[in-house]
Amino acid sequence: MAKKRSGNSALSGVVNLTVWLTGVLVSLAVGFGMTDGVLAVRWIPEVVTQVAGWIVVILTLISIVLAIVDRAQ
Repeated sequence: MAKKRSGNSALSGVVNLTVWLTGVLVSLAVGFGMTDGVLAVRWIPEVVTQVAGWIVVILTLISIVLAIVDRAQ
């Protein structure tokens, strides 16, 4: 059974979009900060931090594509 939405669904949609977009921007900022060496993680070698940063960036981009595909259906 589908859940019945209560309240203003337009406002809920805007809030969901805002939260999702904020998460994407923060993920990209952290990922690119790690790859550029601006955001360092203590006691972890820089190479490992850069690889982890690229993983964050790639997974964030994949999640954007999947969210668009899911929304289009």
